[in-house]
Amino acid sequence: MSQNKGGKSGGGAGKGKKSGKGGAAEEKGEETLQAVILADSFQSRFIPFSLEKPRCLLPLANTPLIEYTLEYLAMNGVQEVFIYCGAFTDQVESYISESPRWSPTSRTTPFSSLEFIRVSDATSVGDFLRDLDKRGLIAGDFVLVHGDLVATVPLDQILAKHKARKEANRDAIMTMVLREGGTEEHRTKSHAIQPVFVVEANTGRCLHYEEISSVDSDHYMKLDPTILESAVIDVRSDLIDCGIDICTPDVLALWSESFDFELPRKNFLHNILKDYELNGKMIHADIVDEGYAARASSLQMYEAISRDVMGRWAYPLVPDSNLVSGHSYRMVRRGVYLEKGVVLQANADIQSSMVGLRTNVGSGSKVLNSVIGRRCHIGSNVTIKDSFIWDDVTIEDNSTVCHSIVANSATIGTGCNVPEGSLISFGVHVGNGISLQAPAKLSLYTSDLSPANDDTSLLGPEGKGCAYVDSDDEDEDERDPEHLQKSFIYSLEGLDLSQSSISTFNSAVSDDEDGDEVNSQVNSLLNADANSRSRLSSFASDDSAAAKAAASASNFHNEAVHSLLDALRDDVGDFDSAKLEFMGLRLANDASNAVMRRAIAAAFARRAAELLEPEHGGLEPTKAADRAIRGKKGAAKFLGEVGVGGGVADQVEMALALQRALAGLAAGGGGGSSSSSSGRANHPLPAARAGALLSAMLQQLYSLDVLEEEGILGWWADARAVEGEGMEVVRGRCKVLVEYLEAEGDSDDDDDDDDDDEEEEDSD
Repeated sequence: MSQNKGGKSGGGAGKGKKSGKGGAAEEKGEETLQAVILADSFQSRFIPFSLEKPRCLLPLANTPLIEYTLEYLAMNGVQEVFIYCGAFTDQVESYISESPRWSPTSRTTPFSSLEFIRVSDATSVGDFLRDLDKRGLIAGDFVLVHGDLVATVPLDQILAKHKARKEANRDAIMTMVLREGGTEEHRTKSHAIQPVFVVEANTGRCLHYEEISSVDSDHYMKLDPTILESAVIDVRSDLIDCGIDICTPDVLALWSESFDFELPRKNFLHNILKDYELNGKMIHADIVDEGYAARASSLQMYEAISRDVMGRWAYPLVPDSNLVSGHSYRMVRRGVYLEKGVVLQANADIQSSMVGLRTNVGSGSKVLNSVIGRRCHIGSNVTIKDSFIWDDVTIEDNSTVCHSIVANSATIGTGCNVPEGSLISFGVHVGNGISLQAPAKLSLYTSDLSPANDDTSLLGPEGKGCAYVDSDDEDEDERDPEHLQKSFIYSLEGLDLSQSSISTFNSAVSDDEDGDEVNSQVNSLLNADANSRSRLSSFASDDSAAAKAAASASNFHNEAVHSLLDALRDDVGDFDSAKLEFMGLRLANDASNAVMRRAIAAAFARRAAELLEPEHGGLEPTKAADRAIRGKKGAAKFLGEVGVGGGVADQVEMALALQRALAGLAAGGGGGSSSSSSGRANHPLPAARAGALLSAMLQQLYSLDVLEEEGILGWWADARAVEGEGMEVVRGRCKVLVEYLEAEGDSDDDDDDDDDDEEEEDSD
């Protein structure tokens, strides 16, 4: 292969490259790790911005998306990179070629080779991959990613396991990297489409893949009965698809054999798994619970990942790491990042935001939970909330921008109102005194890329641009998931939809007795005849008693957790009113002791966990546990009287409930609450830290006599404490506490023996 770095491959295979097994590609060393970046998504989700700029070059936290992708590949030792471009190839090539770090001619580039491949007539990802197969550039295993990936998940062990599987069986052709997302509404989960993976538990082999739309009236999937013959299968609807695949060249050959494949998951993965009897190829899933990985695959995901980067969940990919040459961000206080040359006038208020180079923020203006780019002018008494303002934007005095995106060089006049969900594209000018109707989508171009006529009736006499209308939208069903992902704010308002969800074996209520009947129905479904078990439906029909019981338990749980959390956070008053409200909810929902205990444990665990976070004090586990349990007058008493309320058996159940709640947080869930309004971002809590927090909480409850020695030791010995995902890891951090209690017990026994001996001597 030619070592001419950055050689452009135009429409052919490039110099020195021949397709076929005998070509120059085989001359590469086997250890050379290659990667392919798909820089064109072939989607319209970022319109109107993607009319003028490719998604991979749009700024996320003021850094072009492709910077995160390239940095991730460099972190994992990739040596050769191929960037596949369709639309806006010139822009992508120009950006990379001018980069001091990534330019193929740079002496400091971490890659031995970086090449652009143009496929001007491509209409799908499938076209890219079929073209790649023809070129014969891939010598062995390669990493396939998209140009909108933000990730820190290490690949070394995943690559090693992939290689071992391939050596054991040459039909093991691909490993997908999937991230634990928990059962709750993790914000980097896909909204409109829920991916469901059926995985063989002991091998990690993926047996089935399906996409469930949030707008489907029935949430079920059909399984081939032979899948259920596997010893243990996991039906996972809680996973975040990172869009990171480790592939062998056989993957490309399968794409070439099927010219109707367009999408990597919906077409390729689903059909290869479905036709396993014909092709015999195996695809595995590596499910990770550490590190960060997500794709900015929609505007909603763009916002979620931006929040994660600013919140330092994607460390080291954080603003002050300054990935782009010339960036100079620093954290000036918690949650606020400023670049050099930022001017903040008197009374300007910046909270949980970042502001770029030479931006001026006027007197009395407020910037809340937002990102502002470079060289922007923000006038006086301006309010910018939950928004993304890109470079060279002007927002004049007394204007308001709420939960919107404003692209480069746009202007918002004096006294304007940009409402929630608005998308204002490059160069648009909103005239003075204009209040836009929500949600506004404005552009200088029409859907056929011709210059738009300025709509002065909408934008004012000095306005530039018009409301963007996608020609596809006229025929597009508003219930289509693709339509839902084009908006900045995901909303199902106005759609008559079922609230049921696809069933999994780890249901939200499976930890308590109310879930037993539900789980028995799932098991009976799996043991039924082939015709009935090929349809894995929601737990039961809407009119079944089990479904109603599960819904009641879930409703109680969510309301109870939110109510208790609000009370724990409130510094005013005692816990009596919260107790009355809680007991009222219990009576209204006829909640069992187990369901009640689970809600209490989830609320106290989540309160303790959020106190670990910097924005809530950044306390150590011991202090966080103390604050959560003792910080509110009457809270500890409530835990003892209502949460435990009994002897050793009830104490064991409370300890188990706390452990499950913290294990759920460590798995990326919300510890049992399904609403993101509870105050936490629902990010994974490191398992070791969750274990330390559990140990601290048990110690607090022991010191308060809420839990006794027998209760904690009984929990430690209970087999359920090591059953379930993450339970054993969380439990392990409590070993020191348990050993202390066991030693105390031995000491007490010795003292009792001594007392008995003394009594015998006295009697003598």
